[in-house]
Amino acid sequence: MQDELDIRSFIGTHDADFYDDGFHRHSAVEVSIVLEGRCLFEWSKRSWMEAGHIVIIPSDLSHRFEAVTNVRFGVILLQGVTARTMELVAKLGGSGFTGEGGGADRSPLFLALSRLDKERFERLFREWLRMKASFLKEKQANYSAWMEVLLLFLLEHSQQDLQGMTVTKAADYMRENVQESVHISDLAEMAGFTEPAFRRVFEQMYGVSPKQYQQQCRLQEAKWLLSSTDKDIREIAEQVGFFRLHSFSQWFKEQEGLPPTVWRKSQRLQHGSMLD
Repeated sequence: MQDELDIRSFIGTHDADFYDDGFHRHSAVEVSIVLEGRCLFEWSKRSWMEAGHIVIIPSDLSHRFEAVTNVRFGVILLQGVTARTMELVAKLGGSGFTGEGGGADRSPLFLALSRLDKERFERLFREWLRMKASFLKEKQANYSAWMEVLLLFLLEHSQQDLQGMTVTKAADYMRENVQESVHISDLAEMAGFTEPAFRRVFEQMYGVSPKQYQQQCRLQEAKWLLSSTDKDIREIAEQVGFFRLHSFSQWFKEQEGLPPTVWRKSQRLQHGSMLD
């Protein structure tokens, strides 16, 4: 029989003098993200953490935190959660987080989010805290659904290569500046890599080349603008880096199989049919 669902969550702010007075452990799996500042995480080893870094701590693992600067954490303690939730935790952290493989040999898992994704995750996390503080008719279902959303976000957007996280600065730049033409040499310099090394690490992290990634970002932004706004096609084209409407229409058709005007109409027709 599954234990009663128990999820404790909070955002904690501490000054630079903060430290845990000795090691402690939880019967729950802990997910902690540094939202701001820098700290030290210690178990049988030590690891420095900064904004965007996440640690997933197996149940009953002895650990402690110590601030290096003023620091702000988002914390989730998971206990009695659904099998689906634990499946997502296992995908993030492996069998050690599901109670398999013993206890003493288990280690925390470190992940990281880029600056943009950290900001998005924090907005989601704050909305979860707001919902959690509300009166809920279906408390257990809401809790489970929100945990799946938060964990799926981490599964989709986090990276385990903390050293390679400088590459995400370049990826964030492309996401924020889809209207600009960017040069690989400039992105490599931004990330502190040679151009060949930047290409290699980028493809390892994102599964596509920097140029393909920029095209994905442009397409994602174009589709969002087409489906959620009434902006003119020419204006949308300029917002995603095309200053000739014909070039944008041709590119969009190559990507989606339909010109942008037809694609927009098809989305609205689908939405209308769902409402009938």
